[in-house]
Amino acid sequence: MANSGLQLLGFVLALLGWVALIAATILPQWRMSSYAGDNIITSVAVYQGLWMSCAWQSTGQIQCKAYDSILNLSSALQATRALMVVSIVMGIIGIGVASMGMKCTRCGGDNKVQKARIAMTGGLIFVVGGLAALIACSWYGNQIVQDFYNVTVPMNAKYEFGSAIFIGWAGSALVLLGGGLLSCSCPGKSGYSQQYPKSKATSRTPTSKEYV
Repeated sequence: MANSGLQLLGFVLALLGWVALIAATILPQWRMSSYAGDNIITSVAVYQGLWMSCAWQSTGQIQCKAYDSILNLSSALQATRALMVVSIVMGIIGIGVASMGMKCTRCGGDNKVQKARIAMTGGLIFVVGGLAALIACSWYGNQIVQDFYNVTVPMNAKYEFGSAIFIGWAGSALVLLGGGLLSCSCPGKSGYSQQYPKSKATSRTPTSKEYV
C-alpha cells in the first residue's frame, strides 16, 4: 500500500493545480500586445483571454469587453476553451473520487485495497485533466508564436505570452504531478496476500530397521 503522506501530498498538489487552472481560465492575460518594434504606442496595453479582451491605459483605467460571437473566434481559441473547461470538470471529478480513496478519510469503506483502487482512479482522472490543460496551453502558445513570426501579420497586431498562460502551464504541471502521486496508490501483491494455515508435522512411527 502507498503511504498516506504520499497520497496527501499528491492530493494537495493536484488541488493547487486545479485552482491555478481555474484562475488561468478566468484571467484575460493569455496574450498581451507586443512592444517589439520602434513605432509602438506603449500608453495602451491590450490583453486577450479566452472569454474577453481588455485594454489597459497608462492612467490606470481598464476596459474589458466579452467576445460577442463564438463563431467569430478562431479554432485555436475555441479548442483551448473546450480543453480548459474539460480539465476543470475532470478536476472536480478527480477531487471527489480521490477524497473517497485516501487513507485519511473514512469514505469508501474500510477495505484498504478498495480504497487504494479508488485513490488510483482519482489520480488517473487528475492526469487526464492535466493533459487536457497542458495541450490547451501549448496549443494556444504555439498559435502566439506562429503569429509573432508571421511576416504577413502587422507589427501592431503581434502578441506575446501573457501571465495567464504561464499560470496554466504551472497548474497543469501540478495536476499531473499530483495525479501521478495518487496513481501510485495501486495496491501491490501484498494487498492480495493470503495467509495459509501452516501444515502440521505428521508423526511417523519408527520401522524395525531404525532400531537395528
